[in-house]
Amino acid sequence: MSANFPTRPSLTRRGALQLFGLGAAATALGGCMPTSGGASPQGSAGLSGAGPTDFKFASWSLTEAAAAPALEQIIDGYEAKQGVKVAPTSFPYNEYINQLTLQIKGGQFTGAAHVDVAWLGSLAAMGKLQDLSSLAEGRGYTDAALAAARFDGVQYALPWTIGAIGLVSNAEMLQKVGVAPDGFPTTIDGFEKTLKDLKALGGGIIPYAASTKAAQLKDVLIWMQTFGSPLVDGDTVTIGDDASVEAVTWYKSLYDQGLISPDVDRFDARSLFSQGRAAIYDDAPVGRNAVTKESPDANLASKLNPVARPVLKQGDKPRALVWGGAIAVVDGDGAATAGDFAQFATSDLDTVLGDYAVRGLPPATAEALESDKVASDAFGSLFSERITATATTNPLWAFTSYSQVESEIANRVQAVLVGSAKPADAMKAAGEAAQKLVR
Repeated sequence: MSANFPTRPSLTRRGALQLFGLGAAATALGGCMPTSGGASPQGSAGLSGAGPTDFKFASWSLTEAAAAPALEQIIDGYEAKQGVKVAPTSFPYNEYINQLTLQIKGGQFTGAAHVDVAWLGSLAAMGKLQDLSSLAEGRGYTDAALAAARFDGVQYALPWTIGAIGLVSNAEMLQKVGVAPDGFPTTIDGFEKTLKDLKALGGGIIPYAASTKAAQLKDVLIWMQTFGSPLVDGDTVTIGDDASVEAVTWYKSLYDQGLISPDVDRFDARSLFSQGRAAIYDDAPVGRNAVTKESPDANLASKLNPVARPVLKQGDKPRALVWGGAIAVVDGDGAATAGDFAQFATSDLDTVLGDYAVRGLPPATAEALESDKVASDAFGSLFSERITATATTNPLWAFTSYSQVESEIANRVQAVLVGSAKPADAMKAAGEAAQKLVR
C-alpha cells in the first residue's frame, strides 16, 4: 500500500525559491567558496564571428540509463538549432574526474564538460578553463547557483542543477516499523533504533544502504559533521578530532550489526533501494528517476520520502551536502560554440524544464524554479524543505587537492570497516595525510 503523505499547500513563487535552498544554502554557497589562489582563466567564452562549429561534450550522465535521455534530448535540440554536431564523451561518475583530467592534460579534450561543482578548483588549476562570466549575464541564474560554479572569484562554469545530497526513504517499509512519513527519527539514537527494527523484519532487508566502497565513502564526511567535526579549521584539516573518530566508530558499529552492508556505492544503493531490498539510502533528487525506472514496484514513486538527516542531539541543525552540476568550457577547438551550448543547456527555459522532467534536479535559474512544473513537484519540494534548506558546501572543496584528500580519508575509513584499523588510529593518519596534501 502506498504511503499517505500530508497534503501540501500550493507553493508561491517566492516559496519555490526558498524551498530550493536559496535561503540558508545560498549563504553557505557564497561563504564557503574560496576567493583567491587559483590559476588564471582563459578568455571569456562566446560564439565567435566565424559562426558555430562542431565540439565535444563530456558528461558522466550519458552513462546512466535514467539520465542519458535528458542529455541526448538537449544535444539533439542544440544540434538542430545550430546545425552542428556534438561529439559525446562519457565515463562512469566514479572514474569521470580522473579520466577527464587526463584527457584535458593530454590535449585530447576541448569543448563543454559537465562537472561536479566540487571539482572546479582542481580543474581550474590546470589553467585551461574559460571564464564564462559574460555568458552568465542576464540569463536569470540565481546568486546561489552562480556562487556554486565560481572558484577563485572567476565564473569557471555555468550552473546547471543545484541541490543537495540527503537521505531518501521508502515510506511503506518504514511504516512497517511504526515510522510515519512525517515522523522519521530526528536523533542518531532514534535512527539506529529504527535501523534495528527494520533489520528485525527479516527477508534480507538492508536497513540503510550507506556507502561503504572507497569510491563513495566521502559520504561519511557528512556524518562526521553531524557528530560535530568541522572537517576544516582555516587551513587545517581537523580529521582525527574526537568528533570524526566518534562518527567513524558509530559507522563501524552499524557495519558490524549488519545495519549497513559491504561494497556499496551510490549506484549499488540505488539498485538495492529500487528492488525493495533497502529502506534508506543517500542520494540527490536525480535518484528518484533512477530507482523508479528500474524498480519492479510500479508504485515506488509514491513511497519515496526524503527525510532530514538525524542529529546528535535535539536542537542541532540537520546536516546535508550541497551538490551541484555545472558546465565548464575547456579552451581549444570548438570552445566558442561549447560556451553557447553551455548557456543553452543551463538557461533556456524549455530545455531546462525538459531536463527537469527526466532528471528531477533543481534548475539554476529563477524562472525555471518559479515555473509550475518545478513548484508543484511534491517530492522535489519536500527534498528541498527537509534537506537542501540546511545544506552546506564541503569545506574540503577549498583545496585544489580535495579529491586526493577525500581518497585518503575514504581509504582509511574503509580500513576501519573491514577491521584492519582502529578508528582513532585511522582518522589520525587520515588527517595527517590530508594535511600534507593541502600545504
